[in-house]
Order: sequence, then C-alpha cells, then structure tokens
Amino acid sequence: MAVKIRLRRMGAKKAPFYRVVVADSRFPRDGRCIDEIGYYDPTKEPSVVNINADKAKDWIKKGAQPTDIVKNIMKKEGIL
Repeated sequence: MAVKIRLRRMGAKKAPFYRVVVADSRFPRDGRCIDEIGYYDPTKEPSVVNINADKAKDWIKKGAQPTDIVKNIMKKEGIL
C-alpha cells in the first residue's frame, strides 16, 4: 500500500480550499482518506497554511510520501 500525503480539493467553484490528507495512492483525489493533518487556503493573501507538524512527521516516519506541492508547503512552514 503506497501512502501519500496530498491535497484534497474542497470549496466552491473558483474558490478552492484544500485539506492536507494522508491517503492510499490508489484512492481518488477527493475520495477516502486515512487521516487529515491540516489545511491550505490559497485564496487568502497571504496564503493560510495550518499543518499539524507532529502528525506529518509521524506519517513520514511510517513511510508516507508527500507530493511535490505538499513537500514545498511543508518546507515553507519548516516541517521538513
């Protein structure tokens, strides 16, 4: 089972809001997830990011791979 840390799109049309989730890579983008570890709102200025660092580090330690975008967000927040 390949576990990924990725974004799940939520919000209205043309007003995206993302949740940072841990999910099996075979699940659809907005489908079932294993755990929710934070959120990302790019519509605000500056962008609002809230990720639980302890949960993120724990999942990475267990072998979850963050996607490129999530990896960039975590680096900016100082989690990675």
